[in-house]
Amino acid sequence: MIRVREAAELLGVSDDSVRRWIDDGSLLAGRDPSGRKVIAGEVLAEFAKANAAAAPKDPLSVASSARNRFAGLVTKVVTDHVMAQVEMQCGPFTVVSLMSADAVRELKLEPGSVAVAVVKATTVIVETPGQTS
Repeated sequence: MIRVREAAELLGVSDDSVRRWIDDGSLLAGRDPSGRKVIAGEVLAEFAKANAAAAPKDPLSVASSARNRFAGLVTKVVTDHVMAQVEMQCGPFTVVSLMSADAVRELKLEPGSVAVAVVKATTVIVETPGQTS
């Protein structure tokens, strides 16, 4: 069970927004033994999926097998002679890419550039809050 404050942090909204959604019936909640409003994890997950802010429209018309495409704005580019670090803001998410400095120059990447981060990975690491044994 997830408390209102924690749900708000996970959804990126205020506690008051979560309480309004509970009060108007948009988000189902119960009460914990202390009488505080709580939301079941699976209920919050469904709510988050159904109410996710739309990602920026993909500005590229490219056929690709990669399904993880994040349209956004380049916010920072750090280069040396060989490598570069490019940061993008893709909706509420920051995506960081390491690439060659040549690629940055060829793509003309600079803060304010519109771009799409494409993720095609064989490994995705999923973590959960740590627990002591």
